[in-house]
Amino acid sequence: MKKNSLKKTALASLATLSLFGSSQLYAAELLNSSYDIARELFVALNPDFEKQWNEAHPDDKLTIKQSHAGSSKQALAILQGLKADVVTYNQVTDVQILHDKGNLIPADWQARLPNNSSPYYSTMAFLVRKGNPKGIKTWDDLVREDVKLIFPNPKTSGNGRYTYLAAWGAFNQENGGDTNKTRQQMKQFLKNVEVFDTGGRGATTSFIERDLGDVLISFESEVNNIRSQYGESDYEVIVPPVDILAEFPVSWVDKNVQKNGTEAVAKAYLNYLYSPKAQETITSFNYRVNDKAVMEANKSKFPETKLFTVESQFESWPKVMDIHFSTGGEFDELMAQGRR
Repeated sequence: MKKNSLKKTALASLATLSLFGSSQLYAAELLNSSYDIARELFVALNPDFEKQWNEAHPDDKLTIKQSHAGSSKQALAILQGLKADVVTYNQVTDVQILHDKGNLIPADWQARLPNNSSPYYSTMAFLVRKGNPKGIKTWDDLVREDVKLIFPNPKTSGNGRYTYLAAWGAFNQENGGDTNKTRQQMKQFLKNVEVFDTGGRGATTSFIERDLGDVLISFESEVNNIRSQYGESDYEVIVPPVDILAEFPVSWVDKNVQKNGTEAVAKAYLNYLYSPKAQETITSFNYRVNDKAVMEANKSKFPETKLFTVESQFESWPKVMDIHFSTGGEFDELMAQGRR
């Protein structure tokens, strides 16, 4: 991942706050379109930024509003007219589509903020019930016929897409690039899914409240938050030894902020996410960050795992979407084979 100096980032954030003086009128409302399971994270982050902004702009009392659903659904809503000022998603393609299908952001949007415009990142993890009764440790354990899985549909959820890609990448490395062997494992992996919910929050409900499945697969951040919420003594978190790097990209929506008069505050808001205080808050929700000092202080929260990138295993996101998730692609074919 591309590394940028945190000091430079913090200075950029302050510069953004001061660059736009009181001579410009600001809208008092900012809409953040985000993924399904990010509600609590931004509930924690937003008040501090609102306070900073309001102290610097006493005549412009800012309120940040949130919109949450599966990230792919959120992107579609913006293409259909939702006037979100910023997006904070869990998959690059769900931001990229705002350029490709709507020309709402520029092609180089990832170059506008540090770390490919990803202020934090995660990987996939397994949530199992007390005692880990099925002895789950690796991706290989998830293709056993006695194991039932819960994770959201990769067609509607970035969470689900990363789960699918993490499994494929881990199997493919283990198989030395033998695609046929990987397909066989993926067919059983998908066949073991008990229910495909549309988003991460629905998958959590299926596993926790409906008591379905043996393993819930989600972002490491989310499964740790679930365990904290529903009982640390009742669940265990497993991070497999080989896993995927899951970036959480952000962007202001250029055409919307220009129409809404929110360009200054939108840029300042996203820069704020890179500040040391925000990075510390983000790790408290079990996300990994690129701030080395913050990660060192919180290293006990994050088990070591060998992370691979989408690009190293699948070449590029456009190829991922075309080969795996297009109509009739690998995912559809594997699902069809599993039903035979």
